[in-house]
Amino acid sequence: MSPPRIDRDWRCANPLPPIDSGTDKNSRGRVLAVGGGRRVPGGLALVAEAALRVGAGKVRMATIEPLAIPLGLLMPEAGMVALPENERGEIAADAAPLIREQMETCEAAVLGAAMSGREEVDVLLRASIAAPRDGLALVLDAACVACAGSLADMVAAHGGRAVLTPHHGEMASLTGQLEQVIGDDPERAAVDAARRFGAVIVLKSARTVIAAPDGTLLTHHSDTPGLGTGGSGDVLAGIIGGVLARGCAPLTAAGWGVWLHAQVGLAAANEIGPVGFLGRDLPPRLPRLLAAHAG
Repeated sequence: MSPPRIDRDWRCANPLPPIDSGTDKNSRGRVLAVGGGRRVPGGLALVAEAALRVGAGKVRMATIEPLAIPLGLLMPEAGMVALPENERGEIAADAAPLIREQMETCEAAVLGAAMSGREEVDVLLRASIAAPRDGLALVLDAACVACAGSLADMVAAHGGRAVLTPHHGEMASLTGQLEQVIGDDPERAAVDAARRFGAVIVLKSARTVIAAPDGTLLTHHSDTPGLGTGGSGDVLAGIIGGVLARGCAPLTAAGWGVWLHAQVGLAAANEIGPVGFLGRDLPPRLPRLLAAHAG
């Protein structure tokens, strides 16, 4: 029997938390987006914008100090946190206490966008997620998910409130499996990883597989090759983080995130062209999609 798809019935059975007319920005949830570096200085803005576009009330971006003011000007709706920089132009490992401090006042933290440098990221991630908190959900993306292979117990200590978003290559780094093995049976790979990490796994591909620690599976197929472009994954991570901050359970947030991401990709493909739209073309299309389909 095939795993359930993220279709209309699933969405109706797993609605997003409502935003009533009297709701203020604090009650809509706060997101901390951590990442960026000199190599990809603007990627973190895609995470922040996507989180706001799906209804999160507040977003803070935490990145290396030289980028803090430029990113703040690019994204005036977001707060900024300047972090120390290492010699490679990435977030230094000793930034972890500042990141943990910022996590104390957020409902969701998205870690890893536009970062590189596996060894340094491993040290930073280990220190940043060392203090689980009941009201905090995590999204580990890009470099942070690829470096989390030795941190299964630390991720699991967050009590099922973590979502990991690997593509097949990052899944190979996360689990030590060959990409071909993952591609041959993505459902099994996702379920095994979800159980090992005590987290929701979003195994990204044209046919995305989502697995929960209890073995629950969801799938979604997207025939939108234009989504295979730089920045697209940052938008997905921001969507999931924003929905988590609004109060969604991790599996629900992951399912809605994958569906919304695919649908805005389809909208961009129809309006701009099947290939050649950009990651930054996706977030502005989210509010109209939410209004039409998310109640």
